[in-house]
Amino acid sequence: MNQYLQPDNWKIIENGFDPNNAEASESLFSIGNGKMGQRANFEEHYSGKSLQGSYIAGVYYPDKTRVGWWKNGYPEYFAKVLNSTNWIGIDISINNTILDLAKAKIEEFSRVLDMKEGHLSRSFIAELSNGNRIKVFVQRFLSIVDDEIGAIKYEITPLNFTGIIEYTPYIDGDIINSDSNYDENFWNELYQKSSAAEAVVGIKTKKTGFTLCTSMRYEFHRNGKKEAVQTELVTKSKYAGNRFQAYAKENETLTLYKYASLVSSFHHKEKELEKIASKNLDIALNKHYNKMLEEQIAAWNKKWEASDIIIEGDEASQQAIRFNIFQLDQTYSGKDDRLNIGPKGFTGEKYGGSTYWDTEAYCLPFYLATAEPQVSKNLLLYRYKQLPQAIENAEKLGFQDGAALFPMVTMNGEECHNEWEITFEEIHRNGAIAWAVYNYILHTGDKEYLIDYGTELLIAISRFWSQRITFSSAINKYVMLGVTGPNEYENNVDNNWYTNTLACWTMEYTIEALNFIKNQNPEKHTQLLSRIDFNEESETLRWKDIIGNMHLPYDKERQVFLQQDNYLNKEQMLAKDLDPKQRPINQHWSWDRILRSCFIKQADTLQGIYLFEDRFDPETIKRNFNFYESRTLHESSLSPCIHSVLAAKIKNMDKAYEMYLRTSRLDLDDYNNEVHEGLHITSMAGTWMAVVQGFGGMRVKKDKVWFNPQLPEKWNAFSFKVRWRGSVLNVTTNKQEVTVENLSNIPATIMLFNKEYTIEGESKQKIDIQ
Repeated sequence: MNQYLQPDNWKIIENGFDPNNAEASESLFSIGNGKMGQRANFEEHYSGKSLQGSYIAGVYYPDKTRVGWWKNGYPEYFAKVLNSTNWIGIDISINNTILDLAKAKIEEFSRVLDMKEGHLSRSFIAELSNGNRIKVFVQRFLSIVDDEIGAIKYEITPLNFTGIIEYTPYIDGDIINSDSNYDENFWNELYQKSSAAEAVVGIKTKKTGFTLCTSMRYEFHRNGKKEAVQTELVTKSKYAGNRFQAYAKENETLTLYKYASLVSSFHHKEKELEKIASKNLDIALNKHYNKMLEEQIAAWNKKWEASDIIIEGDEASQQAIRFNIFQLDQTYSGKDDRLNIGPKGFTGEKYGGSTYWDTEAYCLPFYLATAEPQVSKNLLLYRYKQLPQAIENAEKLGFQDGAALFPMVTMNGEECHNEWEITFEEIHRNGAIAWAVYNYILHTGDKEYLIDYGTELLIAISRFWSQRITFSSAINKYVMLGVTGPNEYENNVDNNWYTNTLACWTMEYTIEALNFIKNQNPEKHTQLLSRIDFNEESETLRWKDIIGNMHLPYDKERQVFLQQDNYLNKEQMLAKDLDPKQRPINQHWSWDRILRSCFIKQADTLQGIYLFEDRFDPETIKRNFNFYESRTLHESSLSPCIHSVLAAKIKNMDKAYEMYLRTSRLDLDDYNNEVHEGLHITSMAGTWMAVVQGFGGMRVKKDKVWFNPQLPEKWNAFSFKVRWRGSVLNVTTNKQEVTVENLSNIPATIMLFNKEYTIEGESKQKIDIQ
């Protein structure tokens, strides 16, 4: 762990500069707006260790993989969201000495991410090698109102001298990804141009042919008044900027406002990019920085009205949940069904920025409860539109007749993960996508989606399960061989309980969906079966046989579901008995040693119990939780949140709170010593689940929304908002009562502590805690 940030309800604050934390802070203080994101790199030159990172949604490169590409069905590349044009650059020279915080003496330093208002600021006093002392204040944001524009305010005040300050605002497209497999630059130059107070750079990706145009303009102000400057034009390969000098008096404040527009061929026609970027900058200059900032603050206030969680009495918990929500809201807007949510969002390059099963299993519940239904629907349409590629992926592995295997990692629907045990074996991701269809309809009631899209997708996934499962005459049961469950510290196992359970459930739900369409819209039912050549009678007959005769490993002595066959053959140790110096084990142990141990990376069997908890009585859940949690190291970011929800379910509130802090402050406190690589965006949605589903007890079942709130000992009160079938509910829990307020004009029927209540529109109801 590395705890160097200051507690605050609405801000992330770093006081003092430690170069050892530089890359971690670049991740933690990242900003984004759904279309692009920017790590918290310094605007001025910095010679210390740093990962300059600017990322554009939808723009990627198929980086040829280093291993396995010769194997049949193995992906030839790993798709990566690209590190793109550095638009924030402003080099500063003070009386011919470059401002570089790696070399200057820093007297004061503060960096603040204002989550409520959606901007990043930095201030410092530094003494340069020439003895000049300056005070600097920098503020920037990526607009969520004008979402192709970034804006920077850069103030310098000389403290002990009068002299010349030289500015070089620029844009630089000569960028490489730190995770490039062959140290390759993924961009070709198209053009670079510079004119007075303006510059533009055009670059194009190799292979995929995405074009990015980045334009900048700026204004110079002295003591709050605009001042003309004489510029020197600077251009080189993939680089364009201006250079100018300003005479600065002691204690006089000089301000540079820089605006940049980043537009890509993912959203616009290539030939129109320069014109669109120029138009965007016209908007920025006409509004000016202050007006844009006002609009940014108002837009973020609106976001917080929909998604804020308030925790009273525990500042660490409050700061953490808002940090998680802030990162989710600035990563994905839900406006475009071609976009999805990468595990690192726009904050780093690990995992390539591609789509994983995290979206369906962890992110969807957050957006279902906090955003308009179309946002969640777009996440599902993303997968539906890639169904042809999923069928092709399955065909490469020998599956037939429209069976679909959705990729573990993808940008365009093609599988591009480069580890065989994940690519070929971690097939439970198929079930997560089926579950997302179910979950979306459960929350929204949009059964038209099931008719128009969902059932076709479910059939393709069920066809895959039917072919992947084989019959064992030795045990007279159906089995699933050679898989990897969510616990990636176990590879190539037989009969992973979670995967087998999820496969059977998928086939059950698909049969239910087919019956629903047949009854509701016989014509579309007939059309669908004809279009995909589906023999309903024979195929569902096999599904039913599998469902009724699937092998689900179980230990009668301990009365727990076994993670997979032969799990108990491993030496049984507990996580608490492991030397802390050996953790995380993936940074200290060989992979062979990990695979032979009983230790679990993340929720696996418990992942299934979380999804299907209504099938199990509380004692069964408790037995399985106690058995598996004690062996789980939580070395996946996706693990603590599931454990927190289940711990609250069995009323183990101490463990629920412990796991909540771990999931919510995973990045803020850098539990796994890896935050420099980027934030864990998708697991942040799990943090929301820990509060709303765990402590709030929110469930959706029997066409009703249920709440069973419990208050952690350290909290005085907490509240959260959820959308439910057109209404917006605010649920507040303190030590004495629960208040449910309907913020909409649509009545809502809810279940609270297993009792039904109707909350009329724009009204509230208080219920005493028994």
